[in-house]
Amino acid sequence: MSGILIVDDNANIRQLLHSFIESTTGYEVCGEAENGAEALERAKKLQPDLVLLDLTLPGMTGTETATALKLELPHVKIILFTFHADGVNQSIASIFHIDRVIPKSDSIRTLGEHLKALLTPVNGPTRQGDVTGAQRAKGDQPS
Repeated sequence: MSGILIVDDNANIRQLLHSFIESTTGYEVCGEAENGAEALERAKKLQPDLVLLDLTLPGMTGTETATALKLELPHVKIILFTFHADGVNQSIASIFHIDRVIPKSDSIRTLGEHLKALLTPVNGPTRQGDVTGAQRAKGDQPS
């Protein structure tokens, strides 16, 4: 299964992100997790295209989780979506195999733009049938 895995210890944040992603971006959420260990378990099972990951989680931190995720699923894209983005710049994030760092204080629309940038093929769809796994899972077809 493909799509987006949301990892945040706050159930309200997970619900908000889930609703936003599915109602406005055209991508599907394939699962949710509230800590790093659960994220690893779900990611192995669900094989997401992208993991939306909080930095401060119970148990494993977001950076520890990101490193473990990339070892198990090297293809997966990771966005660190956190209140603590000022402490993690993009060069530090790359050490932990994180593709983007987005502050939760930014507009949620910024998140949508980053999702599209990471999940759209570099040259865009080249044939009528080319769509990302997340779009395929939702049943969307290119226009």
